[in-house]
Amino acid sequence: MMTGVLERLSANWVYGGFMAGFVLLLLAPALTAGWPQAELSVYLVLPVYMLHQFEEHDRDRFRQFVNARIGHGREVLTPGFVFAVNIFGVWWVAALAILAMRFVDAGWGLVAVYLVLVNAVLHIVQMIALRQPNPGVWTAIVLFLPLGAAGLAGLWPVASLTQHLVSLVLIIALHGLILARVKAGLAGSAPAA
Repeated sequence: MMTGVLERLSANWVYGGFMAGFVLLLLAPALTAGWPQAELSVYLVLPVYMLHQFEEHDRDRFRQFVNARIGHGREVLTPGFVFAVNIFGVWWVAALAILAMRFVDAGWGLVAVYLVLVNAVLHIVQMIALRQPNPGVWTAIVLFLPLGAAGLAGLWPVASLTQHLVSLVLIIALHGLILARVKAGLAGSAPAA
């Protein structure tokens, strides 16, 4: 029974996230009242990312795109891997960054800021390299770049060099995990049916 639940969650997580994104946006004035503008920008990363994920993952678009264009028909990304990366590597990372920003030091909000900025840059670079749009590129450009820029500008004066470096390295490593999975899939998987 649990396997069936996990399969359904892996296949349909993006729709719950999409709706939760709107709820988190609706609650933003109540949850962030009195926060500095930079910290509001960090809070907004989570719901905005959830809206981006709908463009990116609705109908399994991103996984199918990567498997077709980069994997050349091989299943280099599985539904379970995409689910895990987006729940633990996006939602949890953003949530923990918000908590660290509020309860440890404001500069740790950079983790969430770099999450959107690095993702936007990678979407744009991939679009240029493949000479075609990829799932998620438009919300990355329209939402992530301005939100990330606002967060970066606001946190710049209060964040340490260490916080910048740790945040950036963490997010690059997270994206590197995806690249490593794709490379492993290319090396060992059979063509997708």
